[in-house]
Amino acid sequence: MRRKPIQHHIDGLAALLLFGVFAVCVLAVLLTGADAYRRLTQRDQAAYDRRTCEQYLTTRVRQADRTGSVAIENRGGTDVLVLGADEEYITYIYHYEGWLMELYIWSGEPMVPEEGRQLLEAEGLEMSLEGSLLTFKISPAPGVTDTMLLSLRGEEGVDA
Repeated sequence: MRRKPIQHHIDGLAALLLFGVFAVCVLAVLLTGADAYRRLTQRDQAAYDRRTCEQYLTTRVRQADRTGSVAIENRGGTDVLVLGADEEYITYIYHYEGWLMELYIWSGEPMVPEEGRQLLEAEGLEMSLEGSLLTFKISPAPGVTDTMLLSLRGEEGVDA
């Protein structure tokens, strides 16, 4: 009689266990990389939002920077940046319901905040004008406040 060889399943089990350990390690590395990527993306998006808001305000002020053309007014408890205050059409930039807004209207029309165009999400915006120094306090996200100072050049006779 012949004896059947005894098969050992331990070799297959060891290979399966080794494959399982490898799969778990690969999954751990992928999850760690995905979390790092998510954090970097959020940080970059927040920095982009901050820069965009500041650059937008700077550009709009520089475009209208002529003597008497830039002013800050308080409309309904909200600070409003008035661009083209001495012209036929006026641009208002203000914060309304979590958004940086822009409203471009004829100077004889009343300002209605709801009619403005939403530009960027922002938690808050405070503005002041002392002499030729324009100050913005921008809150692009909760707990974050950036302060920006602009010197109006139109007051110095450098009309754009």
